[in-house]
Amino acid sequence: MHFAISIRIVVAASFAAGLVHAGKVGDAIVQNNCHNKVYLWSVGGSVGERQTLEPGDQYVEKLHYDDTSGGISIKITRTKNGLYDGSPQLNFQYALTDHLYYALSAVFGNPFSSDTLLVHPSVDTCNNICWVERDWTKAREQTETCSTNADITLVLCAESC
Repeated sequence: MHFAISIRIVVAASFAAGLVHAGKVGDAIVQNNCHNKVYLWSVGGSVGERQTLEPGDQYVEKLHYDDTSGGISIKITRTKNGLYDGSPQLNFQYALTDHLYYALSAVFGNPFSSDTLLVHPSVDTCNNICWVERDWTKAREQTETCSTNADITLVLCAESC
């Protein structure tokens, strides 16, 4: 929740200054390396259609600015209706202004608490986010920044960080 407040402030200030990025942008990618399918929804000012990722599948969306919410949260659950039934939910969040801000958070528990989660940007000078199995609570407030042309990839059930 801290991420949402921080991102709203950054986005509001950037929007007011005319800094919302309109050039070449990267992609947000979710790679399912888990042994089971997962479900995700892209949520900004509205909720996108549910996507099902089988083991080995990837979801890709072009990074974009949402003028209603200011940012996007790709919400991931292990249950088919997890967005609506209170299931543990992983949120892969980003906001696109003059920079790319990205973070992970979990609500109602972490559906991947016994797995390693890795967010790695395609630009080497930007920081990874890593949640190691059973140790994810320490990293809940980590928000990173990168250039807007970077791809950011969330690897579910990563082998390591």
